[in-house]
Amino acid sequence: MRPMTPDDLYAIHWIGEADISPDGERVAFVVTRMDRETDSYRSAIWLVDTGGGEPRQFTAGARRDTSPRWSPDGSMLAFVSERGEDKPQLAVMPATGGESRLLAKMPLGAGVPTWSPDGTRIALSAKTGTPPDPDPKKAKPYRRIASMKYRLNGQGFTYDQRRHIFVVEVATGAARQVTEGDWDDTQPAWSPDGQSLAFVSARHAEREFDSASDLWVVPATGGEARQVTTTSGARGAPSWSPDGAKIAHIHHPDWPANGTLRLIGVDGTGETDASGGIDREMGAGGLPGAVAQPNWLRGGGILTVAADRGESSLWLAGSAADGRWVAREPAMTAWYSVDRAGLRAAVVSSTQLSPAELSVVNLETGARRQLTHFNAAWRDEVGLASAEKFVVGTASGTEVDCWLMKPHGFESGKQYPLILNVHGGPFGQYGETFFDEFQIYAAAGYGVVFCNPRGSSGQDTGFARALVGDMGGPDYLDVMAAFDAALERAPWADRDRLGVMGGSYGGFMTTWTIGHTTRFKAAISERAVNDWYSMQGASDIGGTFNRQYLGPDATIQDNLEAVLRQSPLTYAKHIETPVLILHSEVDLRCPISQAEQLFVVLKQRRKDVEFVRFPDEDHELSRNGRPSHRVDRFNVILDYWKRKL
Repeated sequence: MRPMTPDDLYAIHWIGEADISPDGERVAFVVTRMDRETDSYRSAIWLVDTGGGEPRQFTAGARRDTSPRWSPDGSMLAFVSERGEDKPQLAVMPATGGESRLLAKMPLGAGVPTWSPDGTRIALSAKTGTPPDPDPKKAKPYRRIASMKYRLNGQGFTYDQRRHIFVVEVATGAARQVTEGDWDDTQPAWSPDGQSLAFVSARHAEREFDSASDLWVVPATGGEARQVTTTSGARGAPSWSPDGAKIAHIHHPDWPANGTLRLIGVDGTGETDASGGIDREMGAGGLPGAVAQPNWLRGGGILTVAADRGESSLWLAGSAADGRWVAREPAMTAWYSVDRAGLRAAVVSSTQLSPAELSVVNLETGARRQLTHFNAAWRDEVGLASAEKFVVGTASGTEVDCWLMKPHGFESGKQYPLILNVHGGPFGQYGETFFDEFQIYAAAGYGVVFCNPRGSSGQDTGFARALVGDMGGPDYLDVMAAFDAALERAPWADRDRLGVMGGSYGGFMTTWTIGHTTRFKAAISERAVNDWYSMQGASDIGGTFNRQYLGPDATIQDNLEAVLRQSPLTYAKHIETPVLILHSEVDLRCPISQAEQLFVVLKQRRKDVEFVRFPDEDHELSRNGRPSHRVDRFNVILDYWKRKL
């Protein structure tokens, strides 16, 4: 079997959102491919029977069809469709096939559809505001900014565009805006009687300066919205109980902190913990796009997804104790949907050796059947590497989950270079899932080490918050302990050819690491945070993220020492390791000035540094950048490792 190459990205089918039909007999799901000819992505909706059989393509749009949602009677599918150069719009199509029709044209595009219980209306969140003038010859108007949160990575300026809830009549396409104001309203959920909509909004006075949000309820015909939750952290993914008395949701009491399952009365009373006795990150999906809402099962309990030690699986809870895993396996679940009877769930998950595929899970027995095998032929052709998991006990008494991946074609007695890769976030986790990065590096002859240090998700909230106020402290110790343990397990690793790399927070840790040790022969720091000083005002989230991670008083004006102490740039004078800096030029999350500053400092000191910039790309280059740029990025990385290791 041949090794994986960057060009294999074009061969992979990427499965996304899935929705099981009300009767549990079919699943609609999204398949995305990278298109070489147009240098873009194409997504189509497919159908497959839960009893088995070959999947069949349902839509054939020229660009992207996403977010399929069955009507309550199963006769129609609503979805979001991109056509030509237009913004994504709401479309519906008979479940038996035929022609789709656009229901309503939103000037700035439509969000994820949600059917009313009687199937006559669809609620969605959509941007409001004045569309930009398409004439490139006209001078753009000046911008008057009054809000600290005025732009967003991947979207650009957002200060004059607010998301609000709309209700669209399926028969006529007539759209009614039911919320308004200088804030975003997202994630609508219908009450069982179809009279009201729950949604997520941050309307509190301090919304500019924190990450909190609340659940609200508004009449489906419009009118005054009513706040349900008391502002305390971030609320999301609202889901009504069958009797309409309570709303289940995911609550992050702080940031960073695990999101757990909560229940609250629709009148705002009686909030309780429903997480089932574990302190783990719960939920799937995220703002402002699709979320997999907690699902009330008729047999009792509420289904969600929970992350645990490098895995994520279905979790059945509904009370403060007595939760249990459903059909757990070494994998990561990215999406799920439950049929009307609460007996079957469609689950999208991936393993180390397989990109995401679709399965159906019997929620009573836990039996799982894989329904799709889109990547089977490709996997038969390409030799993928599996990583060995091990756990490292640290001096602090915590456990760090680690993985060691041998290079493709490994031969005993031969020496290989070894790369340490640090994940982004930092509130995220590596683990039992397919990751193109690791497979391509292993295929090129490198061993790979990855781990979940303190600050990651997958363990309790204390673990996630351990680095607050001490970025580069406990997390750096954990990363080094993991790497040392990996070296002990890898006598084949050439100690003279060790590399370290990472993106975003992983880029922060890469720059931090080479500023504190010279053990690595080379490094790649990508889309990194290097200087918290400039992040405070230049990043789209710097006004809140800095204080959440560096400490509540860690601002330029209040505690400059804390800002500089936790900035990798402060220690750049100690860097002796050759380093490649990778960054995207329209990254608003970690602006390119972060890379520019590190590059200039190292050049001034006559160090071995290279700088590669990707035009017209943002912080998400490695995940959804232009296909040719994603391939180019891999080739740049492999070329650098080949020259340096």
